[in-house]
Amino acid sequence: MKKTLIAALGLACASAVSLGMARFSYALLLPTMRADLGWSYMTAGAMNTANAAGYLLGALCMPWLLRRFDARTILLTGGAAVALLMALHGLAHNELGLLILRCATGVASAASFVTGGLLAARLANTLPLVTPETTFDITRFVATPPITAGVVLGLYYGGTGLGIIAATAVVPPLPWPLAWMALGAMCLAATAGTAATTRALRAPPAPGAPRAALTWQPLAWGLAGYAGFGLGYIGYMTFVITLLREQGLSHGAQLGFYVLLGVGVVASSWLWSGLLQRWRGGQTMTLLNGLLALATLLPVLSAHTAVVLTSGALFGAVFLSVVASTTALVRHNLPAAAWPAGITLFTVVFAAGQIAGPVLVGWMADGAGGLQRGFVVSAALLACGALCASRQRETTRGHAS
Repeated sequence: MKKTLIAALGLACASAVSLGMARFSYALLLPTMRADLGWSYMTAGAMNTANAAGYLLGALCMPWLLRRFDARTILLTGGAAVALLMALHGLAHNELGLLILRCATGVASAASFVTGGLLAARLANTLPLVTPETTFDITRFVATPPITAGVVLGLYYGGTGLGIIAATAVVPPLPWPLAWMALGAMCLAATAGTAATTRALRAPPAPGAPRAALTWQPLAWGLAGYAGFGLGYIGYMTFVITLLREQGLSHGAQLGFYVLLGVGVVASSWLWSGLLQRWRGGQTMTLLNGLLALATLLPVLSAHTAVVLTSGALFGAVFLSVVASTTALVRHNLPAAAWPAGITLFTVVFAAGQIAGPVLVGWMADGAGGLQRGFVVSAALLACGALCASRQRETTRGHAS
C-alpha cells in the first residue's frame, strides 16, 4: 500500500503541473497582465481559450500517441514541455506570442493529464472495491487509512490543488514575467518528482492489439453533463480573482481565497472518493455540477468576505472531482481495453467546453453587468450540466472492478 500511495502522489504532481500551474495560475497573473498590456476582458479570456484549444488538439492526438509510446513516457515528456513553455511566457510581451504559447502549453498539458489519468485508472484497478455493504470501522480507519480506487483517483485530480497552492505562494510578489519563469521552474521540479516515484507504472503501446470498439451513445448524457461543466467552470477559474479585486477584497483576502480553493481541491480526494467508487452512473456528476453552480453564484450575490471564502472553499472542494467522476464513469462502464479511448473522449468534450467558456464570459463582462453577468451565465451552464448528468445511467458493458 505504501508503494501505491507514493505512486499516486507522484501522479498527483503531474496533475499539479498540467492543470494547477499550467492553467489555473493564470487567474493570479491576469489582473497585472491585463493592466500592463491593456487587454479587454475578451482578450484576457481568449488566452485561456487558446490554452483550451491546444488542450483539445493534444487530447485528439492521444489515441495515436498511446498506440506508439508508453504512457509514462508521454506523461514525462508533456510535463517537461510544460515547464519550458511556462518559462517562455515570461519573455513574450505581445498578444500573438502569448496566444501561441498558451496554445502550445495546452497541447503539452493534455499529453501529461490524459496519460496521468490513464495511469491513475490502472493503478486504481489494482485496489479493492468498496461496496455499499462495506462496514466502516472507525478504529481501523484511523490506524490504517484505506487506500482505495476512489482515493487514488481523487489524489490524482486533487493534485491540481497542490499546484494552485504552490502558484499562490510564488506568483503574487513577482512581476508577471518573472512569475511565469518561476512557475516553469516549479513545473520542472514537479515533473522530476513524478519521474522518481512512478518507475513501476507502465502502460506500454500495443500496436498490433485489436482496438476495443467504443460507441459514445451509452455515455451520451454523461458527456453532455461534462460539456456543461467545461463551459461553466472555466469562467470562474479564469476571472474570479479579477472579480474579487473589482469588488474591493483586500490583497491578503484574495490570496487567502485562492489558497483555500487549492486546499479544497486537495481535500476533495477524500470528500468524494466513496461516491466515485459506489455511484456508477451520473449521480456524482449531477451533485457536483449543482454545487459548482451554487459556488459560482455566491460572489455575485454578496461581496462579503465570509461569503467569498465559502465560495472558494466549496468550488475547490468540488470542481476537480467532476473530472475524477468521468474517469470513474469510464472504469465502471467500459472494458479496460476501451479506457484510453473513453478517457480521451471525455477529455475532448472537456476541452471543447473550455474553448468557448472564457471568451463567452469575457464577452459578457465587456458589456453591461460586467463580470457578474458572466458569472451568472457560468452558473446557468453548470446547472444545465447537472440536469444532463442526472439522466446518465449505469451501462451493462463495464468490466472494471
